Amino acid sequence: MAEDRAVAKKYPDQLDHIKTFQQMLANGQPMTMKAFGSLHHANATDGALDAKTKELIALAIAVTVRCDGCIAFHTHDALLAGATEEEIMDALGVAMLMGGGPSMIYATHVVEAVKQFKEVMDKPKQAIAV
Repeated sequence: MAEDRAVAKKYPDQLDHIKTFQQMLANGQPMTMKAFGSLHHANATDGALDAKTKELIALAIAVTVRCDGCIAFHTHDALLAGATEEEIMDALGVAMLMGGGPSMIYATHVVEAVKQFKEVMDKPKQAIAV
């Protein structure tokens, strides 16, 4: 059964939860996870596109593929990279263009995630470690 949206997700908690199991996955698949980490690092740093732009692209893709875990990671990372709510909203518009109605629904998940991460990140020393 689909998750009941009446009980809102806590994206900062979801991010922490996923990281716990990522570590377990890394213990079972160390070479694969090391390679994935290298791939992530290579693509999350400034190049022809800055890190913020890359995170906004990743966030839009997360919406179009309907990946709530990806939404948690890339909302957090886009905010850390300096993305504004307005820039995130603009990226969500592109996601909806490319993904239609289902992407619009998942775009609302990002709006919720931004609100939750900003509440956590606005507190001193409370940014979630990546």
